[in-house]
Amino acid sequence: MSFIKPRSTATTRDRLLTAAEVAILDKGFAATSIEELIAEVGITKGGFFYHFRDKSALVEAILERHLTAEEDWLDGLFARAAEATTEPLAQFLVFLRLLREQMAALPDVHPGCLIAATCFQERLFTRTVHDLARQNLLNWRARFHARLTAIAQTHPPNSKIDLEALADMLVVLVDGAIILSKTVREKDALPRQIALYERFVAEVFRDVG
Repeated sequence: MSFIKPRSTATTRDRLLTAAEVAILDKGFAATSIEELIAEVGITKGGFFYHFRDKSALVEAILERHLTAEEDWLDGLFARAAEATTEPLAQFLVFLRLLREQMAALPDVHPGCLIAATCFQERLFTRTVHDLARQNLLNWRARFHARLTAIAQTHPPNSKIDLEALADMLVVLVDGAIILSKTVREKDALPRQIALYERFVAEVFRDVG
């Protein structure tokens, strides 16, 4: 999933990363040229190579920044949920509501997913890029799986369910909804899918005794 907050433009390197990220999400890695990026930022080609040895190094830096920013963003959402309640299930549902509200507040359809871009254009990227993308998804899995495991300790699921798969389901649902939203140009597709996941999680852990 792509972090949706504005990126820093404090330095030339930041501006290159931001311009490249926007361009890659908009039209893909292969169609993004160094020439257009230096024109966008207002530097020479030598200025580009001062910061990055090539386009692959640029993408590696984009993903490294993406992972850090996304983890900070998720930490912030969970911190806000923790302020609302300490009960594990309620806290996770608050997190999902906050996530849904942020997606609904986007001015247009979600700009896209960097991880999907590297996956769909697999042969264009280095092993380092693929390792970073893989780590991103594993981080999401581990984070949500830990939360769902904690919930199950106080709210046993009312039917047998694979909690790791349930954690992955949120990633699959959100990234799939980003593709749906961009393709059919329906901004509300993403928050609607998150709302369904909220209801599903609440039902899985609903006390039926």
